[in-house]
Amino acid sequence: MWSQTTLSLPAYPRGFHLVTRRVLDAVPEIGDLRVGLLHVFIKHTSASLTLNENADPDVRTDFETAMNHAVPEDLPYEHTVEGPDDMPAHVKASMMGASVTIPIADGRPNLGTWQGVYLCEHRDRASSRTLVLTLQGERRGE
Repeated sequence: MWSQTTLSLPAYPRGFHLVTRRVLDAVPEIGDLRVGLLHVFIKHTSASLTLNENADPDVRTDFETAMNHAVPEDLPYEHTVEGPDDMPAHVKASMMGASVTIPIADGRPNLGTWQGVYLCEHRDRASSRTLVLTLQGERRGE
């Protein structure tokens, strides 16, 4: 079984935002699978996706702090036409990645207890973001 859908997320402020529930709600077919994979891909170059700790909100702040330290905005970037946060956003997105893959077992995401899907918004004034959700797997009872 294969399915693919797009999920439009509203504009989020710069930072790290848990979107696990939005992603899972967009693919209710997960419940039909015995085993499978959900691939989540973001169609943008200045935002990224990651899987990480979903319980303590301090993690989100620390992510932003660490990424800003690793990729400062005051480097002498040449690509500056879209503002000072644009090129650093591209670098951060490349470092973190454009997709995550989640294993599915017995109709549920097979994530660790504290894992969640983050939208990593690297722009100060972002627009909405589009995710492509591709689900593949073997249905229960097949």
